Amino acid sequence: MTERYGERHPELDGARIFLQPIAAPSIVGLYGFAIATFMVAANLARWYGTDLAAQTFVVPFAIFSGGLAQFLAGMWAFRARDALATAMHSMWGSFWIGYGLLILLNAAGVITVPTAFGKFVPLGYWFIPLSIITLTGAVAALRVNLLLAMVLFFLGMGSAWAVAAFFHGNLWLFRAAGYSFIVSAFFAWWTATGLMFEAMTGREIPPLIDLRKKPEVVTGAGEPGVIVGQ
Repeated sequence: MTERYGERHPELDGARIFLQPIAAPSIVGLYGFAIATFMVAANLARWYGTDLAAQTFVVPFAIFSGGLAQFLAGMWAFRARDALATAMHSMWGSFWIGYGLLILLNAAGVITVPTAFGKFVPLGYWFIPLSIITLTGAVAALRVNLLLAMVLFFLGMGSAWAVAAFFHGNLWLFRAAGYSFIVSAFFAWWTATGLMFEAMTGREIPPLIDLRKKPEVVTGAGEPGVIVGQ
């Protein structure tokens, strides 16, 4: 059947295409992650505080910066069609909210956390799936850019050190976890800053070291449904 120009198709009545430009969700997610991770990691590395009371000061950062901000970034990443950002931000956002609630429940006396730097096997189990999934994400990130891969690699390694630390209660294992997380937080700041300046100026400052063979550059970049990713 030959279609004529202007011919009406009842089955398409009401169909609309709506494109809404959005900023890269990982800018919010990575900055929120960097803040919360640095605060907790500095405590693990013994830069400040040696008791459980010191950990209560990280609760606002854990729940809101690392938790809420990052979880929302994961949900917005759905709209950007970025599978990696969706997985990583949603998973770690949920973790930080749970971690903040754990410290709050301990401070309120509802539960008892053994020590600030000691054997705590149940919490160690939290980090087993986190480490595995994060390191898997680091491998996937090698298809995007090197800096994002470094964020996830040191985050995954820090989680692995945390497993050993909470299983054995060794101070040096806690410090190894803390320093790995600090490096991850630094690369998270670097990556988020590069994404932000790229959006504002068209230049990556600092550079993100893009590893994609053929970066997609199309009209409407950043609009959900038009381009995949950040």
